[in-house]
Amino acid sequence: MKFAEIWQYKPNLNFNLPDMKIDFKRIDHVMLCFPEGKEKEARGFYEEVLGLEEIIDPERPHLRGAIWYQMGNIQLHLMTDQGSNASERHPAFEVTNLEECRQLLESHGISVKNLTPIIGRTRFSFRDPFENRIELLQYHN
Repeated sequence: MKFAEIWQYKPNLNFNLPDMKIDFKRIDHVMLCFPEGKEKEARGFYEEVLGLEEIIDPERPHLRGAIWYQMGNIQLHLMTDQGSNASERHPAFEVTNLEECRQLLESHGISVKNLTPIIGRTRFSFRDPFENRIELLQYHN
């Protein structure tokens, strides 16, 4: 199957938009999933085997089944797998021009999903032609 058959590319028909590109800064975090009820095993592996320390942030809303770790200058987010067909596993890229990114993606017919804000950052996600979730976020000063 050819790429064009998998994903119906919609050309940018909005000629009023200036030439835009996504200004990637760095990988902010990667999110992986573990089965529901396996939080103890997940903590054991990531803390005892890999030696990671959990990020404890009282301002971060506690999500059931969410565990965050710092790994150098990026974070690892673990969540319970919700069992849906489209996985929530994803990389999150920090960008410097989030609203331009939204306009660019939408001008190509790509649906953007607003995400619950995390203190200090705005974010959204979208799916690539193969249903991989990609998150873009921008920090506020």
